Amino acid sequence: MPGVVCGKKQFMESEMRFSTLVQRDPPTRSKISTRRIPRVPVNTYKPILPGLPDDVAKYCLALVPRSSFPAMGAVCRKWKSFIQSKELITVRKQAGKLEEWLYVLTSDAEGKGNHWEVLGCMGQERKHLPPMPCPVKAGFAVVVLNGKLLVMGGYVLSDGTGCVSAEVHQYHSCLNRWSTLAAMNVARYDFACAEVNGVVYAVGGYGVDGVSLSSAEVYDPETNIWTLIESLRRPRWGCFAYGIEGKLYVMGGRSSFTIGNSRFVDVYNPKDRTWCEVKNGCVMVTAHAVLGKQLFCMEWKNQRKLAIFNPNDNSWKMIPVPLTGSSRIGFRFGILDDKLLLFSVEKEPGYRTLLYDPNAATGSEWQTSFIKPSGLCLCSVTIKA
Repeated sequence: MPGVVCGKKQFMESEMRFSTLVQRDPPTRSKISTRRIPRVPVNTYKPILPGLPDDVAKYCLALVPRSSFPAMGAVCRKWKSFIQSKELITVRKQAGKLEEWLYVLTSDAEGKGNHWEVLGCMGQERKHLPPMPCPVKAGFAVVVLNGKLLVMGGYVLSDGTGCVSAEVHQYHSCLNRWSTLAAMNVARYDFACAEVNGVVYAVGGYGVDGVSLSSAEVYDPETNIWTLIESLRRPRWGCFAYGIEGKLYVMGGRSSFTIGNSRFVDVYNPKDRTWCEVKNGCVMVTAHAVLGKQLFCMEWKNQRKLAIFNPNDNSWKMIPVPLTGSSRIGFRFGILDDKLLLFSVEKEPGYRTLLYDPNAATGSEWQTSFIKPSGLCLCSVTIKA
């Protein structure tokens, strides 16, 4: 019997030891199952073109004709990102592949509507742009920035109520599409705007309730932000602006402190962030364009002469326009291939566009051109990309 008792005791002790081992097993297995397995780094980089360094791939893409860019932008995000960047224009310039196109806002034949159209390198191909995100307003302003067209501000009459806009819309010439940018700080129309050193300035104009403005602001495309800068010394409206040699010039229009049209030219130096003025500006300007380092203007009182401004010595010279007839029939300017185009604001059968070449030999500066928009030109810009 004792042996039986002893055997039973041994059996019970053995069973207890086994039970203890069984109870301890789950924590051990749990520790093993929750142990973190180190992840192997995954290389997510994808080249622009497989098998080529990105700089070579970008050069290859930049050689493609500009008309193919909208289709290329739909291939992948990397292609689209490159096509809409400033780098594309830089690479195309280095490769000697920049194409110059003229964008014209024209009124329809009946004068009931308008649309943007683009004329190819030689003005022979004409295509319509997609409609803007909003109707074209009165008193708007346009400027070119990094190969893109910006349409800003303006005044619209809706249900008998006038509304001043601060909206800014951008047309990307390489992707053939519109987008909306940050609005200006101040809603305005009949104001001056220009690109200087890669940023855009908006100056003066009329604000809400027709209040004349002296405020000025600058747009930085890198941050998509408008920032107010030092105001003009006096309110100014109906003026225009241009940039030459790193400075902003505001000319024409009217001022609260002058009788009639102002001959003062407000000059802003971005380095000093200050305004100064000169006193021999053009007045009642109906058309203007910057060609090279000179400003070309046409005044309402005499539209048979070109006024050319040299900012180096603040001097003007007058060039007769080889046309007869009423001097009240004016023009809108365009620039293509370093030449000035004069589009008539009157529709005349058989009319051909006048062309002024400042680099031509004396006596042969004036020529005619077949380049002209489908309707009357309201404004135009030139984009190289």
